[in-house]
Amino acid sequence: MAKDRKDTTKDKSEEDGGKRARGASAAAALRTKVAQVIWLVCVLCALALALGALLIALKANTTNSLVQFVLDAADTVDLGVFSMDDGIKQFENKKGKPEEIKNALVNYGLGAVAWLVVGRILDRIIRP
Repeated sequence: MAKDRKDTTKDKSEEDGGKRARGASAAAALRTKVAQVIWLVCVLCALALALGALLIALKANTTNSLVQFVLDAADTVDLGVFSMDDGIKQFENKKGKPEEIKNALVNYGLGAVAWLVVGRILDRIIRP
């Protein structure tokens, strides 16, 4: 009879350990998925900025709806810090007019790099 009690206690502790292991595994899987989603969002923001800079450098037709969509997306994810109009670095020509292509390449390029760095840091912090 005493032997049966020990077996029951042992089975119960093994069962609790299995539940904890499954819970930890599920939490690790969730953290991995969240980290992947955050990394994907950051990469898409960086891609929008890079494409926006490229379209401005190529002097793409801004009346085209796809070009306008990409430029609007880039303007949205620049967070005002990497804006073409009032960004980190502003270039002007000899007449005092802004150099649109240089401003786009530098500011949107820095913004894309910043999104990638922040995304990778968050990915490393969140991922188990």
